[in-house]
Formats: sequence, C-alpha cells, structure tokens
Amino acid sequence: MSDFWPAVYALIPSVGVGILFYFAMRAIIRADRNERLAMAELDAQAERAEVAARPAGDSSTTSA
Repeated sequence: MSDFWPAVYALIPSVGVGILFYFAMRAIIRADRNERLAMAELDAQAERAEVAARPAGDSSTTSA
C-alpha cells in the first residue's frame, strides 16, 4: 500500500497534460468547424448575389 500514493503522484502531471491537450484540440476543432460554416455561408451569399445580378433573360448556368 505504500507504493500507491507515489504512483498516483507520478501520474498527475501526465493526466494534467492530457486534459490540457484535450481542451486545446477541442478548441481547434470547434474553430475549424465554425470557420467552415462561415465560409459556406459567405459562398452561398455570393452565389445568391451572382444569381440576382444576372440579366432576366439569361438562364444559362454554365459559360462555354
């Protein structure tokens, strides 16, 4: 039983670093997800503006 607490104390730094790593990676992944959503919204807004700017008689979707 005397070997239990030193082993626990030896694991505390590793557990702490693991927790910090988890929160850092979670923040990075959330930031990436939010950036991708913002870029998709911006692209959709630009597409809507492009469609609205087309002349009424031009119904082609591709340019040759």
